[in-house]
Amino acid sequence: MYKIILGLIMVFFSACEHADKWTYLLDSDLSQWDMYLSYRHRDDYRGEMPADTNGMPVNPIGYNKNVDGVFTVDDSDGTPVLRISGEIYGCVFTKKEFGNYHLKLKVKWGDNKYEPRLEKLKDSGILYHSQGECGIDYWRSWMLGQEFQVMEGHMGDYWSIANSAIDIKAFIPEGSMNAVASPKQPFLSFGADSQHSGFCLRSADYESDPGEWTDLELICYEGQSLHIVNGHVVMILRNSRYVSDGRTMPLVNGKIQLQSEAAEVFYKDIMIRNIPELPHQYKVFFISNQ
Repeated sequence: MYKIILGLIMVFFSACEHADKWTYLLDSDLSQWDMYLSYRHRDDYRGEMPADTNGMPVNPIGYNKNVDGVFTVDDSDGTPVLRISGEIYGCVFTKKEFGNYHLKLKVKWGDNKYEPRLEKLKDSGILYHSQGECGIDYWRSWMLGQEFQVMEGHMGDYWSIANSAIDIKAFIPEGSMNAVASPKQPFLSFGADSQHSGFCLRSADYESDPGEWTDLELICYEGQSLHIVNGHVVMILRNSRYVSDGRTMPLVNGKIQLQSEAAEVFYKDIMIRNIPELPHQYKVFFISNQ
């Protein structure tokens, strides 16, 4: 009996040690990532299939074709830095799927923008619980998933990608005003099976000053998630799901995508670790009377 108990204790501590181990996802060869490129979208794009000058449909560029070096890694300073030019819409996405995890990364904007964002804010995004094929969204560029928005002044917003849905602690939208996340509000439903749109504004702006790195964290556990910007929780989400053929199904694991979306952006220190439970300091965010 003593040996059995000792063995169980050793297994427990081994599991805890493994769960606490960070894995770095970025290297000079992007060996842990695949990529997808779709189109150079123009200002007149409205969701339709792009066509050539003769009106014939144009196929997307496709998987693992790094046209014009949209995705490059510079490790000359000893730390790999991913540059996404943004010139063509698409993404890099992890080869592995993840479920219960804590993701950390740093982001900084470059100087360049392209149509259709020349007169708009610089944009990218972290898409999590990503499943299926790329190109099923409005921009024909990404997989089904949930978006942690990476955008000037909008770090941590939420977007539903394709037919996903989720519940967020937020103020209800009114008229032309967006819903705004707040830890003091009850959970509202957003996305495919909801009366609300697929967008919610983060609770506050904690982005770093221009030219400086912004620390982003994403915590996911059993359909719950937290969007964290420079140490501040800006959105509390739960009940991650998607709708297909009228059926609602859980969306609690998948690949991680980093978007190329008409703006130059840099990412570094991309690391992830599995978690056996929601970290204690964050459990309070999911206590709700609704």
